Amino acid sequence: MTAPRPSIKSEPLTCTIGAEVFGVNLGHVARDEALFAEMKALLLERKVLFFRDQDITRAEHVALAERFGALEDHPIVGSDPQYPGLVRIYKDENSQPEHYENIFHSDGSWRESPPMGAVLRCIDPPPLGGDTVWVDMVAAYADLPTHVKAQIDGLRARHSIEAAFGAALPMQKRHELKQRYPDAEHPVVRTHPETGETILFVNGGFTTHFVNYHTPNNVRHGVDFAPGANDLLNLLIRQATIPDHQVRWRWSKNSVAIWDNRSTQHYAVQDYWPAVRRMERAGIRGDRPF
Repeated sequence: MTAPRPSIKSEPLTCTIGAEVFGVNLGHVARDEALFAEMKALLLERKVLFFRDQDITRAEHVALAERFGALEDHPIVGSDPQYPGLVRIYKDENSQPEHYENIFHSDGSWRESPPMGAVLRCIDPPPLGGDTVWVDMVAAYADLPTHVKAQIDGLRARHSIEAAFGAALPMQKRHELKQRYPDAEHPVVRTHPETGETILFVNGGFTTHFVNYHTPNNVRHGVDFAPGANDLLNLLIRQATIPDHQVRWRWSKNSVAIWDNRSTQHYAVQDYWPAVRRMERAGIRGDRPF
């Protein structure tokens, strides 16, 4: 008689978001359909999963991420030459501090189809600092006042890579970047395609403005549109900064985070410079928000 397969052991880290998973090797998960299915179900429930002591190869890292779907490269941050889509986020003695991660954001919301999620492994942590914070954007939406939920129902917003990564580029390169990756338009409130949850989908990294705010209900005079629309957008963006919706992770060598990019935002704390922090991330292609 075959012994029963042990279930994945995990412990929630907050009431709504995050769980640490124990006693599992992610290299094995990449090759085991049943283990992966169990882990994915837990991910949909907890939105971000954390693992310690994952001494896996880059090939296993990529194989695990590809279980969720095809990987995508990044137009600014370089990939490993052998593994396209395995992005190297290296902050070391050869780089300058770059302030594009230390803002609450949803990866690639500037894409027409933003990433489904990512698998991030810590290669070389700083001795202190360098934590990452994730936010439950389902809880962030649920926490909004009823009148704000009614006001944003049906609103859409513009998301731009030019306004973020492009802001530090010379004008010609910035324009070339926008030509390659035109601004995307997404609903302010999206529905999770697998769980059906309602998600607040604007972020301080890439969301620039509402595109359909100018209606008789919202705008009587021009002054209602500006700064009225910006005030509302800023209120929504600030939802990610409320600690009640957050989980914070302290990195160690070979620790891994897997998150659902559709229902979360994150913030990479840059409090460790000039210490070294090297991370490798496999981003997974997603679908168009609705």
